[in-house]
Amino acid sequence: MTSLECAKLAAKAISDKKGLNIKIIRVEDVSVIADYFVIATGTSSTHVKALADEVEFKLSEAGVSVSHIEGYRSNSWILLDYIDVIVHVFSDEAREYYDLERLWQDGEIIEAEIEE
Repeated sequence: MTSLECAKLAAKAISDKKGLNIKIIRVEDVSVIADYFVIATGTSSTHVKALADEVEFKLSEAGVSVSHIEGYRSNSWILLDYIDVIVHVFSDEAREYYDLERLWQDGEIIEAEIEE
C-alpha cells in the first residue's frame, strides 16, 4: 500500500465515524517527517478516541501497523504515526490552537475523495 493510499484509508475511516473537517496534506516535499498528514476533528474526547481507534483498526485490517501512538490519554489530540503517514485527531479547541494547516501551509492539500 502506498503512503497516499494509507492516508486516504485513514481519512475514510475517520469519515465513516463522522469525523469533521478531514484534511490530507502532502508534506513530503517540505519535510522529512512524513509523506502525508491526515488531520481531523472529533466532537468530544470520546469521539476523538473513537476516531483514532477506527483508524488503527481499519489500517490494521489492511495490513498496516501503527508505529507509535501519542496522546491517547489526552482529551484533545491523538497522534498515530504510520512512518510515512501521520494521523492527527483533535478536539475542536486543540485543532484551532495548534493550527497545523497553517504550520504546514507549504504542503499540498490532497483531495480525500470521501463524503463528509
